[in-house]
Amino acid sequence: MKVVEAKIVVLGSQGVGKTSLVVRYIGKMFSKHISPTIGASFFTCNINVDDSRVKLQVWDTAGQERFRSMAPMYYRNANAALLVYDITSTSSFAAIKGWVKELQSNVPEPMVLALVGNKCDLESCRAVSHNEATQYATSIGAAYCETSALHDQGIDQVFLSTATSLLKLSSTNLVSSMRSYDSVDGDERLPIGTPTEETATHTGKVELPAWQDDRVAHGETQRNMCC
Repeated sequence: MKVVEAKIVVLGSQGVGKTSLVVRYIGKMFSKHISPTIGASFFTCNINVDDSRVKLQVWDTAGQERFRSMAPMYYRNANAALLVYDITSTSSFAAIKGWVKELQSNVPEPMVLALVGNKCDLESCRAVSHNEATQYATSIGAAYCETSALHDQGIDQVFLSTATSLLKLSSTNLVSSMRSYDSVDGDERLPIGTPTEETATHTGKVELPAWQDDRVAHGETQRNMCC
């Protein structure tokens, strides 16, 4: 079995549902009371794609402006980015363009991009049209999908599509930061796109910023999450 290890960063404004998307996919749960991310949360999961496995290191970044200066630390050497906005918020959609510029300036190697319109369960309050989002995604070479963390809609598709594209990217030898190797273990035949558990790689924890700030606690493991 071919195994590809890749880093994926989740970017977007505060409140668009980045953490809810990740927790829904990896933890198979949803909570309306998830606290804003401090710094970034780190998770890992494995996705089976055909006869290969993609091991994702998922970095869920803080959307609050006061953490913006820390973002480059988290998306450095990223191989993929989920650019998340809220379909009911034009400002969150506009903010994506700033994130794309940052990635283009700071990540020299090719990346897989996915534009994600979250909260599609709020269709009656839509402020960003499907057509506008699709056109923008095409212009930056990104896949486009609309999701609902509340209803667990479209999220599997986002991660499977991203994993599939990462697998293709790994075969081009254009990305030195991605590790690819053959494994003789764990050759289970599971449905395509299934996140799987594997020893020492299926837990996640919150990484807090290592700076002096009385408003946050430091070095505390906030949550363990099984993939």
